[in-house]
Amino acid sequence: MASRGYEVQIFESNNYPGGKLTEIQLGDYRFDAGPSLFTMPEYIQALFECAGEKISDHFQYERLDIVCNYFWEDGTTLSAFADLNQFKEEVEKKLAVPKEKIDTALNESKKKYNLTGKIFLEKSLHKKETWLKTDVAKAMLQIPSMGIFKSMHDVNEKLLGDKKLVQLFDRYATYNGSNPYKASGMLTIIPHFEYGIGAFFPKGGMHQITQSLFNLAKRKGVQFHFEKSVQEIVHQKEKIIGVKVNDELIEANQVISNMDIYPTYKKLLPTLKPPMKILNQEKSSSALIFYWGIQQTFPTLELHNILFSENYREEFEQIANGNISADPTVYINITQKHNAGDAPDGCENWFTMINVPYNDGQDWDNLIADARKNIIQKINRILKTDIESLITCESILDPRTIQSKTGSNSGALYGYSSNSMMAAFLRHKNFSTKIKGLYFCGGSVHPGGGIPLCLLSAKIVDDVMHE
Repeated sequence: MASRGYEVQIFESNNYPGGKLTEIQLGDYRFDAGPSLFTMPEYIQALFECAGEKISDHFQYERLDIVCNYFWEDGTTLSAFADLNQFKEEVEKKLAVPKEKIDTALNESKKKYNLTGKIFLEKSLHKKETWLKTDVAKAMLQIPSMGIFKSMHDVNEKLLGDKKLVQLFDRYATYNGSNPYKASGMLTIIPHFEYGIGAFFPKGGMHQITQSLFNLAKRKGVQFHFEKSVQEIVHQKEKIIGVKVNDELIEANQVISNMDIYPTYKKLLPTLKPPMKILNQEKSSSALIFYWGIQQTFPTLELHNILFSENYREEFEQIANGNISADPTVYINITQKHNAGDAPDGCENWFTMINVPYNDGQDWDNLIADARKNIIQKINRILKTDIESLITCESILDPRTIQSKTGSNSGALYGYSSNSMMAAFLRHKNFSTKIKGLYFCGGSVHPGGGIPLCLLSAKIVDDVMHE
């Protein structure tokens, strides 16, 4: 917006930019607080290009050689190499699955992305012009054959067969807080982002995405107002007037809300009738994260690591029922592997996360205590260690604090789940049809959660504002 010549002001209730994409410091240990996977860097580059700057002057990143290391209770381990030939060889060696199975699954994922990605992720689904395009019509004719009416798990099971490999590919449903046994098979598009395009790591950590864009915006003249909560989005006669901050009206011709769509309506638009059918959809899952300073290094671990539960279906059933499985899948992110200064010599910074339900009034203190015990026991079994004795510092993020720090409704990380076959078409639009000059972006509206889709939601706002 600033690059187009607008005067832009941003009001942020926290005292830092970035929302979930921030960092925390515990003594000598630095942690990326939120999103830990970086894909589709071209969307970051596009913003620098809009501003007429060279991204390499301000933001650097590297492609990962190993996307993730996987561990199972029976001792099986597998490295998901970025090089597809290496990955296929690893799968054949460790799981005795023919290479052709991987080729088939990833080709299907690529096909879905090429056919629908540009249309359904980069365009508004709420403009008739989108649906009148020839390529959209062709894509719509192909959709029934792309697994939209089957679950993600069923599609993966048919393509891959092997239980462990199916579990590996099922986990991509968690990238938008969904359940692979309920979510549409269209979500099998996600592996292409990692294996077809690549997984990356920013120099200095994920927080540098926030910092680079924050500094870019400031260079373009954007004014940031921290610790300034918007009280209301003000409109008259179906037209935006501005926003109210500290009981003062800040006049504006356009307002873009990057807040979760539910509190946007409930708190900021009190006189506007909310679209309750959309707002009452099933919420996405949340997360429980332990930030641990670990007084040891683990050569078997990479930047991204997954320790799988033995009964994946049961784990998601527990989450759906508002509980936490006694045997959760554990994700461990260690940025020290690529950014040595994130931990002291001979130590590692562990971002240890499990998927949990959104906040619905559970007894979180007891749930967290039980989950911590179960996580530690699982790590000890699989890595043959005593991790508790190595923890030198700890901080915890749970659904309650996710809600209070980021405004996410009930701590649901991605707004709404994709646990229905038509979920992609039910996300809130990126503009208001009732109030001229009002727009919406972020993970709770179209096209969805995660860094790439949040950036695309902003691109769609720019498109519809200037069509």
